[in-house]
Amino acid sequence: MPKIADIQETPNPNAVKFILKEPVSYGTSHSFKTAADAGADPLARSLFELGDVVSVFYMDKMITVEKADEADWDDVLPKLAVPIRAAESAVGRNGNAAGAAQAVGGALAAALSDDPKIAQINELLDERIRPYLASDGGWLEIVGLAGSTLQIRYEGACGSCPSSLTGTLMAIENMIKDEVDPEIEVIAV
Repeated sequence: MPKIADIQETPNPNAVKFILKEPVSYGTSHSFKTAADAGADPLARSLFELGDVVSVFYMDKMITVEKADEADWDDVLPKLAVPIRAAESAVGRNGNAAGAAQAVGGALAAALSDDPKIAQINELLDERIRPYLASDGGWLEIVGLAGSTLQIRYEGACGSCPSSLTGTLMAIENMIKDEVDPEIEVIAV
């Protein structure tokens, strides 16, 4: 049962990040854009059932929840704390970290790709982009590389943040062009 260590604002005014004392996953990201997407996930489903929730993202000891524009944080935050505190920790669900790591989802094919460009891009993202996105309650996955087009997906607070789709995206593309391949175009999907 995770306890909430802190609640932090994010650059997205409609998203907050819950920092937990126990992990709800180990290195695997879980992103849900609708209540229907969350149907099989007890934690995400319980958050959507509260109403006013637009998206849920969680990974390790972090849960980011995005609320509807018209909802007020003073009303929503106390409701969100109840299912978060009741959620099982990753150890409770899987018995150990290794069991949790076997449940990797999302852009698994890109993460496990043998393509040296994807490996190099992932390394750059891990070192220079993902830590900053995570500190703001978000994340970034590589969806795939087709020819010279790299598809990425923003998650959590970054999923609907205007700066993700403009400045951050351009900075990522420029970094990849400078350090990996000048022909790569980066698009968010």
